[in-house]
Amino acid sequence: MFDRRLFFHINWGFLVLTLLLFLIGAMNLYSASTLRVASGLELDVYFNKQLLWGGAGLCVMTALVLVDYRHLKSVSWPFFILCLILLLGVSFAGKTIYGAKRWLDLGFFNLQPTELTKIAVLVLGARLMARMEGRLGWINLGKAMLVGLVPAAMVVKQPDLGSALNILLILGGMILFKGITASVFRVLVVVLPSVLPFSWFFLHDYQKQRILTFLDPGNDPLGAGYHIIQSQIAIGSGGFWGKGFLEGTQSQLRFLPEKHTDFAFAVFGEEWGFCGAMILLILFCSFLYQIYIVTLEAKDDFGSYIAAGVFFYFFWQILINMGMVLGIMPVVGIPLPFISYGGSASIVNFCMIGLVLNVAMRRFVFKKG
Repeated sequence: MFDRRLFFHINWGFLVLTLLLFLIGAMNLYSASTLRVASGLELDVYFNKQLLWGGAGLCVMTALVLVDYRHLKSVSWPFFILCLILLLGVSFAGKTIYGAKRWLDLGFFNLQPTELTKIAVLVLGARLMARMEGRLGWINLGKAMLVGLVPAAMVVKQPDLGSALNILLILGGMILFKGITASVFRVLVVVLPSVLPFSWFFLHDYQKQRILTFLDPGNDPLGAGYHIIQSQIAIGSGGFWGKGFLEGTQSQLRFLPEKHTDFAFAVFGEEWGFCGAMILLILFCSFLYQIYIVTLEAKDDFGSYIAAGVFFYFFWQILINMGMVLGIMPVVGIPLPFISYGGSASIVNFCMIGLVLNVAMRRFVFKKG
């Protein structure tokens, strides 16, 4: 049963920040979904769908808060295996969109198992690390890494390099938070930079093209470099104060591609300028800081690692998405949390929020263990 006294321990500041970011994202998506036609303005379906996914996400978040997060230990393995089965199902019966097979068509909803897998990897990784004493040596590091490497390898085949990278970065952040031994650190510092260049030979042609385009967008301005160039034009044209709501020329005149998903931040930057972008960045930093505090104040290791995983889940998405929109990182197809459109992603985002609220509100219930 849910203890009503826990209601008074809810981190309201964090919850308000989350809802504010979602409302900003909804407002931005309204602009990105609006098309100028001869008769006036016409609203695309993305805005209404996002509100529905946001409402569903809030319901799932509330349900998740009501269940003590420590009970997640018992379902971490079954949930992880279920996600692997769903990823395997995508390979055989997945729905192909834009040349990528990443979704399962459920009739009323296209499920993207990759998003659920991020939660599964986070929770199972937290359970394993909570049981490991001290810093991670080679054996425990190998066990922890397998949790991320197996699903990441399946996601890469879809192909979805961005999500696979996100899974590994979540787990990698949790491992760094846990700590590794000095001997492991010394070897990794030498080996990883040496091995990384060879990953080029395992990339798909379009992935290689994205890296080459990042290095020189002007080499193919009407092809592979079009996204980055139009994104930079949109943000740059916003100036200091921006052009105003619904007044962005690059987005409203449809020069900017994928303006409702990967490049939603470019729409925001064009309309609200440098000042608006900085306010959004401050909100995201405050949002991450709240999660960091929960990580430190959690009363057991499992809760602490869950909060740490959620921190890195959002941190890397924010960093990479803003970086690729600004042209300082390659385009890898990672959305901006609460700002970019996405059904599965929206629900998972709120699930992550539910996990943090769950850990935060139960920090007074039991002693640290």
